[in-house]
Amino acid sequence: MDGLFTANNVWMMICTGLVFFMHLGFSFLEIGLTRQKNTVNILFKNVFIVCIGLLLYALCGFNLMYPGFEEGSSGFFGFAGFGLSSPENGMTPEYADGGYTYWTDFLFQGMFAATAATIVSGAVAERVKLSSFMVFSIFYVGLVYPIAGSWKWGGGFLDMMDTPFYDFAGSTLVHSVGGWAALVAVYMLGPRIGKYKEDGSVSPIPGHSLPFATAGVLILWLGWFGFNGGSVLSADPELTSLTLVTTCLAAAAGGVGAFVFDLLLYKKYDLTMFLNGILAGLVGITAGADQMAPLDSILIGIIAGVLVVLAVGFVDKLKLDDPVGAIAVHLICGIWGTLAVGIFGALAGVDQFISQLIGVGAYAVFCLVTATIILFAVKATMGLRVTKEEEIEGLDDHEHGMNAYGDFAMK
Repeated sequence: MDGLFTANNVWMMICTGLVFFMHLGFSFLEIGLTRQKNTVNILFKNVFIVCIGLLLYALCGFNLMYPGFEEGSSGFFGFAGFGLSSPENGMTPEYADGGYTYWTDFLFQGMFAATAATIVSGAVAERVKLSSFMVFSIFYVGLVYPIAGSWKWGGGFLDMMDTPFYDFAGSTLVHSVGGWAALVAVYMLGPRIGKYKEDGSVSPIPGHSLPFATAGVLILWLGWFGFNGGSVLSADPELTSLTLVTTCLAAAAGGVGAFVFDLLLYKKYDLTMFLNGILAGLVGITAGADQMAPLDSILIGIIAGVLVVLAVGFVDKLKLDDPVGAIAVHLICGIWGTLAVGIFGALAGVDQFISQLIGVGAYAVFCLVTATIILFAVKATMGLRVTKEEEIEGLDDHEHGMNAYGDFAMK
C-alpha cells in the first residue's frame, strides 16, 4: 500500500484518539467548576454523550452529514441511507485524496459529533433532569448536528456560494452549534437556586475542584492538536505544523488576554477566567487555523480572551446561569473565530467576511429553532428541571444513588 497514504491514515487515527481524549477534558472541566454533589451526574452525561453519539453517527449521522449532494441540489438536506457501508475505493488512496480510509473518515468525524451536546451539558449542569438531557442529546447529535454540518463540510449550500463559507475545524459547525443550543437550554431551565439575589446581583457558586478544572483545560488543549491538526485531513507537514503553531499561540494569547483584562477590571488573578481564556483562544482560532500567520493567531487569541471576560459578565447580567461559561466560550468566541476568517489571514476580504456572516446567521436560525422545538417538546412531556429538593441535596444522590468520592468525600 502507498507509504504516503499509510502515513496520512496513521496521523488521522492519532488525531481521532486525541479528539476522543478531549471528552475526558470536558468531564474534568465540568466537574471542577460545579459542586461536588453533582459530580457523578456530570460524568454520567459525558460518558453517555460519547457512547450515544458514536452509535447515532453510525446509524444515520455520517450519511446525513455527507450525503453526496447531487449537482443542482439546493444543498440544504440529503441522506445517503442508514448504516455504514464502505465504498469500493474506501480502503485505497483513491478515497479522500489519499488522506485516509473510509473507516478512519467515519471515526474521526464521529468524535466531533458528540462535542456539540457536551457543550450543552456544562451549561445546564446541576439542575437538568438526566433523562430529559439524554433525550435532547439523541435528537441534537443524531439529527441537528449532522444536517448543519452537511451545509459546509458535506458540500451543501454554504459551500456552494460564489465565495464559500469557511470553517476549517468547527468554530461554528461544532462550537456555535453547541453554543446556540446551550443558550436556549439555559434560558428555558432558569438559574440554579441561589445564583441571583432579589436585587439582581450575582451570588457566585464556586466549583469544588480547581485542580480538576485546570487538568480539564490542559487536556482539552492537548486534544485540540487532534481537533485542528486532524482537520488538515492528511499528514501534510507544512499545513499540520502551521495549524498546530497557530492553535497553540491563540490558546496562550487567549489565556493571557483574559486574565490580564480581568485583572484590570476586578483586581484579582482569577484562575477560572484564565482557563476559559485559553479555551476562548482555542475556539477562536479553530475556524481559520490553517489560514493564519502566527501574529494573526495571537491577535485572534487576545481578542477572544477579552471577549470571554465581557461575555461572562454579560450573560450573568441577563440572568442566564451558565456554570462553566459555555455560552461565552463556545458561542461568542465561536462567532468571533468564524468572522476572524474574513478579517485576518489568507482568505481575508469583504466578500469572505460577508460569507462568514451569512454562515453565522444560517446556523443561528437553524440551531435556535431546532433546539427550541426539541427542548419545548421535552419540557412539555418529561419536564426539564429536577425538583427543588433534588437540586438542593444533589443529583448524585437522587439520580444515581452514589457518591463520587466515597469515604474521601470533601466537607
